Amino acid sequence: MTLLGQQPPPPPQGPGVYPPFPAPPVEGRGRRIGVGLGIGAGVLLLVCGGGAVAGVGLGTVMTNALNEQADVVVSDYLAALRDREWAEAYDMLCSEARTEENESQFISRISTGERIIGWEVGDVSLVQLAAPVTITYADGDTADLHAYLGQNRETGGFEVCSVEE
Repeated sequence: MTLLGQQPPPPPQGPGVYPPFPAPPVEGRGRRIGVGLGIGAGVLLLVCGGGAVAGVGLGTVMTNALNEQADVVVSDYLAALRDREWAEAYDMLCSEARTEENESQFISRISTGERIIGWEVGDVSLVQLAAPVTITYADGDTADLHAYLGQNRETGGFEVCSVEE
């Protein structure tokens, strides 16, 4: 029996039942979000940084390969001139140079020049497609020239078009 204005007592708690709480717990949530964002940023930095390093490495390797190819082509051409193998030197010229000057004109022009005994080829300028060359003549004089290169459309390799100041 209950009196007017009185409430019955609450039922007793059963086993395993926790008392209700006003809000869910928040401890640790901010730390987990921070750690997750930090790990995500680290992975992103690693991937982008690796891509940037790979791009720089690829650019360096390509530049070195072009310099090496230009050095070989220019050195072979100058070796033919040094050895007075005019026909071989003419055959190494790019197609544009061979259409401007036939072999006999080339031989008469080149054979009257000073004898080359040595040279040093510098790095290719990709803008002008030219390599600086320091040539040493038989009398000991040196000249700083540029070897202008062309690209063979069939092989993709470099060819000498001219060597001039």
